[in-house]
Amino acid sequence: MAPLSPPSENAPHIPVLLRPLLAAVAPISGQWLDGTFGAGGYTRGLLDAGADCVYGVDRDPMVFDMAQEWAADYGDRLKLVEGTFSKLDEYPDGLLDGVVLDLGVSSMQLDQAERGFSFMKDGPLDMRMSQTGPSAADIVNEASEAEIADILFQYGEERASRRIAKAIVVERANGAFETTLRLAELIENTIGRGKPGGSHPATRSFQALRIAVNDEFGQLIEGLEAAERALKPGGQLAVVTFHSMEDRVVKKFFQARTGGGARVNRYAPMSEADLPRFTLKNRKAIGPDDIELAENPRSRSAKLRVALRTEAPAEETPRKGLGLPKLSLKG
Repeated sequence: MAPLSPPSENAPHIPVLLRPLLAAVAPISGQWLDGTFGAGGYTRGLLDAGADCVYGVDRDPMVFDMAQEWAADYGDRLKLVEGTFSKLDEYPDGLLDGVVLDLGVSSMQLDQAERGFSFMKDGPLDMRMSQTGPSAADIVNEASEAEIADILFQYGEERASRRIAKAIVVERANGAFETTLRLAELIENTIGRGKPGGSHPATRSFQALRIAVNDEFGQLIEGLEAAERALKPGGQLAVVTFHSMEDRVVKKFFQARTGGGARVNRYAPMSEADLPRFTLKNRKAIGPDDIELAENPRSRSAKLRVALRTEAPAEETPRKGLGLPKLSLKG
């Protein structure tokens, strides 16, 4: 693997688990796809490490404007695509040697108050990665109390979801929610400040709303299936998660697709549907080392899982048994 180029002024940040990811998938060559382009850190890392071509996919059009200062340095080796990773198999020319998915919201987005992801800065209650479709304000102002409570509990694991939902419905009668700080203050007043040194009381609720607005679990499972279709035999799928619900889904997907799922009759001959679609490169998830934790405290909860594509034909994955929140299950 070629040495990673040091970050420049044009690179806003080094993405979480970049070093262990590049080490886990080395040697790197051929066609790769970065399904969550963001600030371009993974894409640049793959290109500098030897990838012949990388498709950088993102549904946020703003990220491509920010990449213009350095994208030209890679010429035709870099192909930028505005789209969702749930359709990643539609973008490349031919099968891929590797796919990388970073499921976190980039610090670049969190730090932009106008995007409405953060409760630390006042901004419009938006949270739309693609900047289209219903916003977080639409959910908070229009959904029923029961619907809001379900979103907060299923996507944020917020135990006070019913209290918060009731408070939201009562307060919105005095005027629609439009800003992040107004919602954050309501949540704090409803459930209290919490323990000293702990996370902000609005953390779980804001996570839940962001997931609902962007259909993150629907995108995740469809993206994993799209990667299965897009990868050539021996191709690698690397996924970085940032919270336990995401990691549970990825872990269970790999278990199901490596033949680790339960079979109805273990004594019956293995059918084509039972054939493993992936093999794991590491049995356990890879986390940040001490150096990365010191450099970026946001990496603390990050986990990396890597698997190799087999020759078995791709198939749709049964949703049940993948650990998806109930709101995300279809059919």
